Amino acid sequence: MDLRRAIYFMMLSTIAFAFMNVLIKYLTAYDTFELVFFRSLGTLFFTFGILIHKKIPILGTHKKLLVLRGVVGVTSMSLFFLAIHYMPVGSAVGLRYISPIFAAIFAIFMLKEKVKPVQWLFFLMSFVGVIALKGFDKNVSIIGFVFAIAAAATSGLVYNIIRKIGDREHPVVIVNYFMCIATVVGGVLAVFNWKTPHGIDILLLSSLGVLGYVGQLFMTKAFQIGETNIIAPIKYIEVVFSIVAGVGFLGEEYTLLSIVGMLLIITGVLLNIWYKRKFSPVRT
Repeated sequence: MDLRRAIYFMMLSTIAFAFMNVLIKYLTAYDTFELVFFRSLGTLFFTFGILIHKKIPILGTHKKLLVLRGVVGVTSMSLFFLAIHYMPVGSAVGLRYISPIFAAIFAIFMLKEKVKPVQWLFFLMSFVGVIALKGFDKNVSIIGFVFAIAAAATSGLVYNIIRKIGDREHPVVIVNYFMCIATVVGGVLAVFNWKTPHGIDILLLSSLGVLGYVGQLFMTKAFQIGETNIIAPIKYIEVVFSIVAGVGFLGEEYTLLSIVGMLLIITGVLLNIWYKRKFSPVRT
């Protein structure tokens, strides 16, 4: 297990996903499943190209787990995109990133991982930061809240499925399964409310796939070589990146309470990483 590389990969992943989140919010005039379709189709150009170029078996060997990861992944993605339709991007991202709590709970049963009591305190600190960051935003509707929480729960399940697969599959194979399933699901469901893009929107919709590929690939790499309880909380930092990008590109505004929330999130994440590195044996 290479903790340093796993943390580095997850940081790159969060930056890519943050910019993708802002684009999703900007493009909410399009149906959610059309966004899922373009985000997934764009990534397939990369995944299929790499698999063919490197002569990596496309179907992999653990097909049931790969399909399960794809189905749960597209469910989580769709729920999150739906949530963004109903609330500011920062609030949606903040709510979704209680997913490490779900991931830690699932890991206890699925991967037999242990969570020390003090780690729950660190998770709680980050969770309180998420609540503060959201600032009890009146723009958050009940339906948007439900979508975001459901996206968080399914996202936590995805982390553990990836860890279950481990390094037995090439990360591009895992991503490719996800994107193939998401492209089919998004394409079929988008037919009912399809809106043909024009001008700059074509480029922006295509960019979803590029950013999504970078984020997905590095996230997969991180979970393959790092323990879920260490790596999953790092995704909290995506909240901060998303808010910064949202302010810069969408003109979103956040209060002092939001800044306090950012600090709590980062503090909780760093404390958890510090604790695991100091008190748990790290295998390399």
